[in-house]
Amino acid sequence: MPHPDDAAPAFEAPPLACDAHFHVFGPAAEYPYGTDLRYPPPVAPLAEYRLVATRLGIERMVFVQPSAYGRDNACMLDAMREIGTAKCRGIVDVDENAPDAELARMDALGVRGVRINVSPVKPEATGFAAAMLPRIRRLDARLNELGWHLDFLGPGWLTDALLDTMKTLKCEVSLAHMGMFLAREGPQQPGFRRLLDLLRHGEGRCWVKLTGVYRMSTASGFADAAPMARALIDAAPDRLIWGSDYPHLSFADKVGSIELFNLLGEWAPGEATRRKILVDNPRELFGF
Repeated sequence: MPHPDDAAPAFEAPPLACDAHFHVFGPAAEYPYGTDLRYPPPVAPLAEYRLVATRLGIERMVFVQPSAYGRDNACMLDAMREIGTAKCRGIVDVDENAPDAELARMDALGVRGVRINVSPVKPEATGFAAAMLPRIRRLDARLNELGWHLDFLGPGWLTDALLDTMKTLKCEVSLAHMGMFLAREGPQQPGFRRLLDLLRHGEGRCWVKLTGVYRMSTASGFADAAPMARALIDAAPDRLIWGSDYPHLSFADKVGSIELFNLLGEWAPGEATRRKILVDNPRELFGF
């Protein structure tokens, strides 16, 4: 059976198109993993990713710290040094009390955000969102001074539980994988409707990533996610960004970056809208 990335891109990426969410992994001997492994970490070096980016016409890229490395951002930061600040940015995972000098060094490399990263399959737990607030508040105060943002990944129930908090933050926020609201529950599910409301009335401080659709959808061709993606595009095309989520981790044998890129063409058939999602919006959020 052919791999999804054997296909060709269905549309031409506009100049300066950005992949705003992907990961790199190096040899374990050089970049040791953390203790909280949610998946078998692959070897997915920068050179392999750049081949994919070239096929897609991606000229700008945003590295995102994978959970497998915990708060050791060395692999990602080394890759960012290789690319340079003209073409890349990064989102790290750091302790909320990390030294100012460490954040300053990362800022000089192009880091522009910090992850709040919770397993997307974590079962609903009473009080869990409230327990996260001290870290979120501390990071919010510090990142606002740097001009960085908070990047949230978590299950849909947790996204919903944190939406009211997000409205009160000083810095901007981004939500990976469309907030991880399950596609089978559709765009009318209460949490997703509240997200749409935040996008419409949140003073432009919330961004949503059209990423990781295979994590929220189980339908053939991810058809059940299309109404949700289109609802986001209808509500706030100026607040959406796209990312490949390369190397797709435990889904790598089932999905490819080109297939996901082509989905964007189905969700946003208008060239002007795709330009916003691929070029204008990431330029604004990440300061290219």
